[in-house]
Amino acid sequence: MAKITLVDDDENIVTSVSLALESHGHTVKAYYDGASGLAALENDPPDVAILDVKMPRMDGMEVLRRLRRTSDMPVIILTSKDEEIDEILGFNLGADDYMHKPFSQRLLLERVKAILRRTGADGEEAPAASGAEANARAMKRGRLTLDPARHDCLWDDKPVKLTVTEFLLLQSLAQRPGFVKSRDNLMDAAYDDQVYVDDRTIDSHIKRLRKKFRDLDDNFDGIETLYGVGYRYKEA
Repeated sequence: MAKITLVDDDENIVTSVSLALESHGHTVKAYYDGASGLAALENDPPDVAILDVKMPRMDGMEVLRRLRRTSDMPVIILTSKDEEIDEILGFNLGADDYMHKPFSQRLLLERVKAILRRTGADGEEAPAASGAEANARAMKRGRLTLDPARHDCLWDDKPVKLTVTEFLLLQSLAQRPGFVKSRDNLMDAAYDDQVYVDDRTIDSHIKRLRKKFRDLDDNFDGIETLYGVGYRYKEA
């Protein structure tokens, strides 16, 4: 069972999505405008937040922007708009996933399930396989330190606040410095098998990762782009 906060001004969507999530054992709190939704997210952080874009008092993008100042909670954005710029903006602000209305409730449930699995909030114990144990161990790559068990990321011993998706992407790259990871490889590392995302989603996450490190270090160049191929981590 997970705590999920849903913020959407469409009562029909709130009712149907809440029922679907609750039927799978989740606890849902619903809010109908951005301002009250943001206050609830800050005062009582859930395991996952689902935000509509177009809402009264404060839109979903502004809620996400303010939320990312202090929190790395997983966020799924909902929108009735079909403009590419909105999707790119959502990922650049730190959204973990994005869905266009009208959407399949079954698909939304799968997206929520995937995020909960990635964060360990699904209540299932991690398998004891050697690969899982390796992924749980802290790693140090030059000036970078990653501790998956604590979701801690440090650069020169200074904390870098990452979302779950950003952390998984960086972890995948840093596991083998110098080796190229294609976008498909990175999708596999950060997303569930049943969740498809396109190339620009990965590119947006990488762009945001770089910005976070450059906020601490203007000369950060640890994530290299190989155009037409993918990305690789360069150990500093």
